[in-house]
Amino acid sequence: MIWATAIALAVLTAQSNSPVETSHPKDGAALLRIGKTLEEDNRPSEALQPLTEAVRLLPRSAEAHNALGEAFSDLNSLKAAQGEFEKALQLAPSLPIAHLNLGMVLAQTGELAAAAKHLDFAIAKLSRLEDLARAHYLRAKVYTDLGQVERASSELHIAVKLEPEFAEAWSDLGQARKTLLDDAGALAASERAVALSPNDPVALARLGVELYREGKSKEAIAELEKAAAVNPNDQTTLNTLQSALRADGQMSAANEVKARLVEVLRERDKNTQNQLSAARLNKAGAEMEKSNDVKGAVEKYRQALQLDAESVGIRVNLATALLRLGEWNEGLSQLAEAMRQQPGDAALQALWDKAVRQAPPGSWK
Repeated sequence: MIWATAIALAVLTAQSNSPVETSHPKDGAALLRIGKTLEEDNRPSEALQPLTEAVRLLPRSAEAHNALGEAFSDLNSLKAAQGEFEKALQLAPSLPIAHLNLGMVLAQTGELAAAAKHLDFAIAKLSRLEDLARAHYLRAKVYTDLGQVERASSELHIAVKLEPEFAEAWSDLGQARKTLLDDAGALAASERAVALSPNDPVALARLGVELYREGKSKEAIAELEKAAAVNPNDQTTLNTLQSALRADGQMSAANEVKARLVEVLRERDKNTQNQLSAARLNKAGAEMEKSNDVKGAVEKYRQALQLDAESVGIRVNLATALLRLGEWNEGLSQLAEAMRQQPGDAALQALWDKAVRQAPPGSWK
């Protein structure tokens, strides 16, 4: 997506360098404890503010940077998370948990060699069993992505031995055993995963597939229907469920699932087409903005956003164009939503700070 970055920076140049005030206490350690508590309570969006302030007050604290990185990671803001984990390791190069967390992020972004290096370090140094099991689990994912399934299976076996109730590791172990043609082992691992996490659609679907492969159509149908109830748009689940129903002689039910599958594929194709159309409209808006037709650009961006509401780039383009027109309330609202969609983005934060400082008093509620 094309961001109107140059235009935004020109329009939103700050006139004041006054510091942003905060109502938080100036106790970095206390803020760090608050943020970590919120993060442990699965409230990462609420943890961001105290952890960000903790990092500002404790810039040399590897623990604070690591905690902020974990919050960003849980919000799927991987670039911001990576930056914080790297800062933590600059301050404390031997901090095992930061190596584990950085390895996890690098694995997600496809930097497999670097991920493996950090995860191997973590495995050698971690002492807490839960963290060590997670390190082996993530190392297995890297091996899987590299096509080294036997090594992945070994890592997963270690993970479930360390943490016997690690449902995701059991599920992945089932897939690895399936690839290695160990059908009995694959089924046993898949059953264990579902027993530990009975509402996990991935585990349910995998077990359903294994049961169907074993010729146990009725049992497969039961698990696949549960998976479809949780995740009704998963193509693999619906396709296998349709086949299992036919194998069990339930033709009418199979046809109903087939109709659902066709609708899912049609909707997916529609979404793809909408995204392509949104990209074209966004590009047209950027060209109009370059020609100083800002009102026309706003209309194009609006049309694009209606087609692809999840696009942060389009939303930011609309926000900056609105700000150029003096539409402060809507422009700032759109920018705030972009920050909610992509927390921790430094460029968005910079745009926000400049816009807020330049906005006329009372122009945004």
